[in-house]
Amino acid sequence: MELKNMVALVSRTGRQMQRYNFHGDRQVVGCIPYRYKGTCGHTTSFPVDEEEIEVLVITTQRKGKGVLFPKGGWENDESIEDAALRETVEEAGVVGDVQHKLGKWNFKNKSNDTGYEGHMFPLLVKEQLDFWPEKDVRQRLWISVGEARKVCQYWWMKEALELLVDRLTTQPNEPNEDNVSLSQSMKSNL
Repeated sequence: MELKNMVALVSRTGRQMQRYNFHGDRQVVGCIPYRYKGTCGHTTSFPVDEEEIEVLVITTQRKGKGVLFPKGGWENDESIEDAALRETVEEAGVVGDVQHKLGKWNFKNKSNDTGYEGHMFPLLVKEQLDFWPEKDVRQRLWISVGEARKVCQYWWMKEALELLVDRLTTQPNEPNEDNVSLSQSMKSNL
């Protein structure tokens, strides 16, 4: 097996490389992994009906605390897109194409004592891995957009989902040179 095609099976840990904005808020990035029902990562008709879209949610590390989209810290030694890809591979075990950013949200943690700046990207899934760093602490589940609206625990992730659905259902989803593929980006750095 070639090293360039392997994914690290250990998640990054610690805050020493963490990015913070000028307000002191921790910067986090994530993806909304999605696919089209009955296809291998692409669709041929545009615009797409919402019912044709499935999104991948993951459980929190603490059992019974809900589901969310993969996200985590953006570190000093990586681009924002690379961080989004890394977090998605670590937490959800999927790879694919990161697309144009959905937006930026500012929010507080549940105890309201820590500020965050969250950035979310769509990730068109090309491959689902059998092994990934957080396989033993998270479950992943493909669900409909409607179900994701009900079960996702964070308001800002729900807003990002709405932006993604709007983008996919109202605009042609043509290939974009701004897309970053894990095979082009992260695997070359492993």
